[in-house]
Amino acid sequence: MKIKVLVVDDSGFFRRRLSELINADARLTVVGTAANGQEAIDQTQALRPDVITMDYEMPVMDGITALRHINKQSGTPVLMFSSLSYEGARVTLDALDAGAVDYLPKNFEDISRHPEELQRILCDRIVAVSNSRRRIPDFRSSVAGSPQIAAGTTATNPALQILAPAQIRRRPGASRDLVIIGASTGGPMALQEVLTKLPENFPLPLLLVQHMPGTFTKAFAERLDRICKIRISEASDGDVLRAGHAYLAPGGKQMLIDSRLPLRIRVIDGDVRLNYKPSLDVTFGSAARELGGKVLGIVLTGMGADGREGARMLKAQGATIWSQDEASSVIYGMPMAVTKAGLTDEVLSLTKIAPRLCEEIN
Repeated sequence: MKIKVLVVDDSGFFRRRLSELINADARLTVVGTAANGQEAIDQTQALRPDVITMDYEMPVMDGITALRHINKQSGTPVLMFSSLSYEGARVTLDALDAGAVDYLPKNFEDISRHPEELQRILCDRIVAVSNSRRRIPDFRSSVAGSPQIAAGTTATNPALQILAPAQIRRRPGASRDLVIIGASTGGPMALQEVLTKLPENFPLPLLLVQHMPGTFTKAFAERLDRICKIRISEASDGDVLRAGHAYLAPGGKQMLIDSRLPLRIRVIDGDVRLNYKPSLDVTFGSAARELGGKVLGIVLTGMGADGREGARMLKAQGATIWSQDEASSVIYGMPMAVTKAGLTDEVLSLTKIAPRLCEEIN
């Protein structure tokens, strides 16, 4: 049975073009369109779609207001469209906080110049969002045995090839120097849930890897910094790692560790072949090379398997890996990949991660 999609946008051109792209996929069918938020609410009740694509700036009723109504009435998963501007990033974060499952940048030029690539990304994202229907967590209102590195891993994974030289330095000892948390789809709200529960005097620095465009990460870091007790900032090349401070990897870049004391962050462009910028594999792998087993890695909700191969490197050095459980994940992709590979030491519900983290580190 095809996944039913409702397309909501005040632009008639965008509604038509989006419908064409969606209907061209054998998995999907557009069952209706709406030109504003109020029509979206009415059409959702009448057509009962499986997924809604939603613009945020519309007449009569904006997309976020409509999203809140839909989330209360039916819980239909929503994929938001947003601009790549700083203001667009802020609105997108508000939409995620209101209950949107995921978002895509709204770029009219891509629709005309790269229709095949856009269709693939759009339709795959709609399918993933549809699978999240029964996994949308209820935490939004809460905030006012070690496998060795697989043979040939670094030869086949460009995310790990940038970590030259190949020899990993081992550092014995059970103490920890760093916490690294990675996420993708569903990650902004998951990170918010974890980080808002950490005390101001949290004794270690944290690195955050969230799949986001470059224009979004600064706004996201600022948002987290306002609502968290610990400090949060977008990472810059040369930042010294400090206890009680979380550093968010800049979108479009890769974040590495420089182990020369004091510990510092390196921010680089990375390999053009990488699907993810930032990539959790890259940050995990760098931490394994520079800090050995003195790392606690946490893999949260997200599509794909980013983090799995970096987790192999960390585990080979004696580091600890936790992953979010399926029930509390919006998309059980990244944590599932790590768990199925036998790399997870603990599987935790999202609301249990912060308390467990404080217990473990203290």
